[in-house]
Parts: sequence; C-alpha cells; structure tokens
Amino acid sequence: MTTKPLAAIYIRVSTEEQARHGVSLAAQEEALKNYASALGYAIFNIYKDEGKSGKDIKGRSEMQLLLEDAKYRKFQAIFIYKLDRFSRSLRDLIETIEKLKGWGIDFVSLQDKIETTSASGKLMFHIISAFAEFERNVTGERTKFAMDKQARDGNHITRAPWGYKIENKKLVPTEHSYQVQEVFQEFLNQDISLTKLSKKYGFSVNGIKKILTNQTYLGKVKFDKQTHSGAHQMLISSTLFNHVQNKLERLGIKK
Repeated sequence: MTTKPLAAIYIRVSTEEQARHGVSLAAQEEALKNYASALGYAIFNIYKDEGKSGKDIKGRSEMQLLLEDAKYRKFQAIFIYKLDRFSRSLRDLIETIEKLKGWGIDFVSLQDKIETTSASGKLMFHIISAFAEFERNVTGERTKFAMDKQARDGNHITRAPWGYKIENKKLVPTEHSYQVQEVFQEFLNQDISLTKLSKKYGFSVNGIKKILTNQTYLGKVKFDKQTHSGAHQMLISSTLFNHVQNKLERLGIKK
C-alpha cells in the first residue's frame, strides 16, 4: 500500500472552450498528474465533466461526486488546472474551498499558482476571499438602495401579505380581501383570543398577530424601519387599525 497522500484531480471543459483555447481534458489530465506526482501525491481518482458549463457547480455530476468523496475524506487534496475550470462564480468558488478547508482537504490550482498547502498559497486565497466579501457587500448596498427607492416610491418590495396579490409588480386586493377587515373587527369587538381567531382563519397565532399589526393594510410601505405612503389600496381605516393596536397593548400582547 502507498504511504503517499492521495489527490483527486478535477477537469472540466466545454466543446466551445476546447475549440477556442485548446486545453482539452487530456491536456489538463496529463499536466495535473505530473504536478501532483511532483508534489508527492498518489492519484485517488480523476473526475471529468465534459461539455459542462462553469456557471453552476450543481449541474455537474462529477463535481458533485468529487465533493461527496471530499466530505468523507477519501483523499487529502484536490488538483485543478485553473480556477475557472472549477467554477466561474467567485462566490461558489470561495464557499466550496471553505467547505474543503473545513473537511481538511487542500486545494491546488496549477495555472493560478494557488494552493492552500503553503503560506503563500493561503495568503493568495485570503486575498481572493477579501475581494469576494467586498463584492458581496457592494451588491448588498446596491440592493438595499434599490429597495429603499422602491419603498419611497410607494411600491411593495416583499411578498404580498394576506388579502393582496402582486400584479405587474403592484399590490392589488384579492377577491377575499374583505376578510382582512373581518379579522380586525372580530378581534376588536368580540371577546376572542388570538388562538381561536388564528384557528378560525387558518393561521398560526404569530401569523394572525402579524396581520393585526401590518401597516400595509393602511396603504403604507415599510422598509428599513422607515414607513412611506404606498401606491396600493388600503384595506382598513387608520381608526380601526389604531383601536386594534390599543387593544393588543391593553392585553399585553407584544407586537
């Protein structure tokens, strides 16, 4: 039996990329075998995804098998030819390598000179991770800005609450929207618990509480602790809403 550490080789190419770049599966395989051998590894298995896109790792059967074997630590390192052979998504790449690190599996990219087996390779990976984190933060800020703009324009930005549906990106009342008024009136004017009210209308207690405190029914839009006038139709009056809030407070029901 060999005492050498075991390495898995992963290679991928699409027909279009192979014709354009000439980096065939065979060429990748030979280069990676030689590199792994030079670093003192024995080959455990070679995983080949041919004619597969690099956009999503979920659609690649050999990639999934590779990660399953890595999870059970059947080898000590993964060798790839180039980072984009593994994934074209920086987020997928970082998240997958972090999983491998948690499983104790090293990661080596031949062309990019990146390997988590050395101090310099780890530094390069941390730099890539930092850029990925920066990209996530920038994307998050842009998304929040766009959602805030939507809210300020009076447009609903989450899924439609009970009593509404979304048509052409706008909130419109459903044919059963009158039941919203019924729930508010019933809670306010009858001696009924939230438990009984929720069972009657098919909600959890927490769900009925969210309905009774939802300002969307007042024709408003709330986002990031700010409330704006909405472009949709209100389903209850502010007087009814305020009376219900007062009763919830009297009963000690936290909003």
